[in-house]
Amino acid sequence: MNRRHMFRALGQGIGLAALAVAMVGCAGNDAPMETAGAGQIGEYHLGPGDALRVIVFGEEQLSGEFRVDGTGKVAMPLIGEVSAKDRSTRDLEKEITTRLSAGYVKDPKVSVEVLNHRPFFILGEVRNPGQYQYVNGMTALSAVAMAGGYTYRAKEDYVLITRGADPKKEIRKAPITTSVMPDDVVRVPERYF
Repeated sequence: MNRRHMFRALGQGIGLAALAVAMVGCAGNDAPMETAGAGQIGEYHLGPGDALRVIVFGEEQLSGEFRVDGTGKVAMPLIGEVSAKDRSTRDLEKEITTRLSAGYVKDPKVSVEVLNHRPFFILGEVRNPGQYQYVNGMTALSAVAMAGGYTYRAKEDYVLITRGADPKKEIRKAPITTSVMPDDVVRVPERYF
């Protein structure tokens, strides 16, 4: 084999290797784009792990800090377990009020607030991947900032997100301005060129 044929074969091999790397780099492109409105910031829905402060005005012994357990319930004095999973704080206030007014407290006034939200998770090309505490109004970009920013290999124009509320746990491509909710998993993909 002369030099010309050897260099041509070598060039073809390098071209095939570059094509393979480009195809692997496009693997994140297979993910469907998140639909408009999915995961948008709305009323917060409670779930296992949330820490709550429940105040029953004028009834200090019924007030306190409570945690939503693994089954999605809050154990309250007198009325027992109250389902909190997938409910807003207003819905939970109404449920507690209804139960307390059924023979326990005359005209109860109840307030529920979230003390600590469930975490979200971020991995991939960020400086400090891991679990972070959710903050109201988070976007994928603010999640990246919490994780120390992008690495030099990060693809910065979109993220891959798995919604915690999605029963299928489907990975979707989303713009960096998309909202992040508790239990979501955000992955910053790697760029190859």
